Amino acid sequence: MKYLFRNDYSYGAHPKVLSALAQSSMEGNVGYGDDPYCQRAADLIRDMCQCPRADVQFLIGGTQTNFTAIAAFLRPWEGVIAADSSHINGHEVGAVEATGHKILQIAAGNDGKIAPEQIAPILERHKDTHLVKPRLVEIADATESGMVYTKAELTALSEYCRANGLLLFVDGARLGAAMTSPANDLTMADLARLTDAFYIGGTKNGALMGEALVIVNEDLQPDFFRIKKQLGAVLAKGWLLGVQFEALFQDGLYFEMARHANAMAARLQAGLKAKGWKLWVESPTNQVFAVVPDSIKPRIDAVCAYEDWCPAEEPGHTVIRFVSCFQTGKEDVDGLLSALPEL
Repeated sequence: MKYLFRNDYSYGAHPKVLSALAQSSMEGNVGYGDDPYCQRAADLIRDMCQCPRADVQFLIGGTQTNFTAIAAFLRPWEGVIAADSSHINGHEVGAVEATGHKILQIAAGNDGKIAPEQIAPILERHKDTHLVKPRLVEIADATESGMVYTKAELTALSEYCRANGLLLFVDGARLGAAMTSPANDLTMADLARLTDAFYIGGTKNGALMGEALVIVNEDLQPDFFRIKKQLGAVLAKGWLLGVQFEALFQDGLYFEMARHANAMAARLQAGLKAKGWKLWVESPTNQVFAVVPDSIKPRIDAVCAYEDWCPAEEPGHTVIRFVSCFQTGKEDVDGLLSALPEL
């Protein structure tokens, strides 16, 4: 048996989400998000975030959400400050740059986080009017390495951005994992209060597809639909997104699934440590990173689908990543652990 830990979108969708889609399929709904499902889902999200004036926009995937939001929020000569390990920098084939906005990289550590003191040198360097003007700071919660921002860390970033005329945007592809992590002390209301915009990832947490972009800053809200349409990010059958997010949030399913995925990852991480495996980071979310000798990788390949993450500092070793999701069971974790060698 080969265990599936490559990512958190290998399975289609939670049965409750699929059931809701099936029930709505033959109803007949108005398109482009002007349907009752999208309206109710948006209201649920606004209530959860305690932000009644937020604009909630539904998009299909994380890359679309990132580059559409950034293109909408920035003027042509403005750029984005982000960690070098960020998804927009490393996994989106220059999508942000293709909209005309340079990414100004910060060398982040293994945790993938950035802090105000790392932003300051970029602002100083870019005072020259011949250079791109930094205007937006992009972070991810959880980060690409599975770490979460604390309330103190996000507050410090928020205050620094507001003091320096910067927007703060959060990539929330794995926001469910972050918000249900034992390391998290933020609420959704905190997130809305401290940022200009963020999105709630559905693709990586039990939806068939879809992300919910929450635009808190009212100055950024006008005409967003127009650029979303222009950049090909509008789904004609928009109710398919609203149906899913209503199903995810009307009874807490979204956080229930994320909490389960985190628990399965914690079980796997503890088991690997017990077998003598070295961790690259101690992740508190649904991603687990281990440093393994290249010589044993064929044995891992034989029993598990996972991802090579990056070369390890130690020669002859690789950092690999295991990811759990709503469908991962204790039997999957324990079966994998029993099939992996001790180190």
